[in-house]
Amino acid sequence: MAKRRGSLLPAARGGCAVAKNLEISYLLDFYGKVLTDKQRDVMEQYYNDDLSLAEIADNFGISRQGVRDAIKRGEATLLELEEKVGFAGRYREVRESLARIEDLAKDIRFENEETYLPSDKIARETQEILSLVEKISE
Repeated sequence: MAKRRGSLLPAARGGCAVAKNLEISYLLDFYGKVLTDKQRDVMEQYYNDDLSLAEIADNFGISRQGVRDAIKRGEATLLELEEKVGFAGRYREVRESLARIEDLAKDIRFENEETYLPSDKIARETQEILSLVEKISE
């Protein structure tokens, strides 16, 4: 059985609509290719372009209920996929960890430069860490 990972955004667990919309938009960017073209287009217009159900319905020549149903099915697909594979959440964790590593390396470099006798080894190795973080972040 798959382990429940929870929301990508802490506020989304509390039911905040804005946080839920951000989470779905993030998942759409990450997994959007698994949806049908029409479903992805409907969801992009709703979440990324901030169009109303009526505007989207006009764009596709369907009812507002049809738009709502497509959005709900798309949300369910994205959330289920993230729950099963967890790539989007893992990607976010890696990015946050890299940012923390970068901050720590910069702090170490700064502290080393401010000492009476800076260590060349520390300077070289913190620069290597920062170069690796930059390479991984590309």
